[in-house]
Amino acid sequence: MNWLEIFKEKGAFLEGHFLLSSGLHSPNYLQCALILQYPDLSEKIAKEIAEKIPKDLQIDVVVGPALGGIIVAYELARALKVRGIFAEREEGKMKLRRGFNINPGEKVLICEDVVTTGGSALEVAELVKEYGGEVVAFACIVDRSGGKKIFDEPLYSLIQLKLDTYKPEECPLCKEGVPLVKPGSRGLR
Repeated sequence: MNWLEIFKEKGAFLEGHFLLSSGLHSPNYLQCALILQYPDLSEKIAKEIAEKIPKDLQIDVVVGPALGGIIVAYELARALKVRGIFAEREEGKMKLRRGFNINPGEKVLICEDVVTTGGSALEVAELVKEYGGEVVAFACIVDRSGGKKIFDEPLYSLIQLKLDTYKPEECPLCKEGVPLVKPGSRGLR
């Protein structure tokens, strides 16, 4: 499947001037929620990501940060036949709520919808360690890190895209006066 074409067909590949949750600006934004609203596509995405993960990698639980990682974690957990949970922000810090738990020694796969700087996933990794779990890998639908090594553990993605990002003070779109849009679900740190 040509996933980038599917993103474009579903209106999930946006063009303009966007403020990313990392604080960076970009002329492109991938709104994975517009893809994940289709259960058949969500299932296919998770299965394709799961196929990239080595069969001998032990995974006991998949954890995604809310909001973008909830559906991804659920579908990926289903594809891997393991438990799927999510972390959410409480007073600005990632926490496990709703009775979710990670047992000491459990092998954890952390998943996201889009990884640019890995900030949310790294926060979840710290949370996993607090519970005594072991992060064994990361996964995402879209890796837009540009090939940077963000995590010590491997990152498995459906697609990799090198999309431009700019520090606010260096952003050419700001200099051109293009209105800035914050499309994500999270405020800046």
